Amino acid sequence: MTVNQRPRFGERLRQLRLARDWTQEELAARSGLHPTYVGGIERGERNVSLDNIVKLAHALGEHPSALFSDFAK
Repeated sequence: MTVNQRPRFGERLRQLRLARDWTQEELAARSGLHPTYVGGIERGERNVSLDNIVKLAHALGEHPSALFSDFAK
C-alpha cells in the first residue's frame, strides 16, 4: 500500500514559501504557475510534475531536492 505523499510535499513547499514571507500569488508569479495550482499543491490536492517541481525550486532559489528534504529514505 502506498501512502499519499502529496500533503507532505505541499507542506514542505509551504514552509519554504513562508520562510521567504511570500504569498502563494508571489510564488506562482515567480515560478510561472497559476496561483490556484500552487494552492492545490500546498493542500496536497495536486500530483506535481517534475517540470513544475523544478520551476518551483528555481523560483525559491533552491535545488529541487530541497523540496524533498522531509522525506524518509
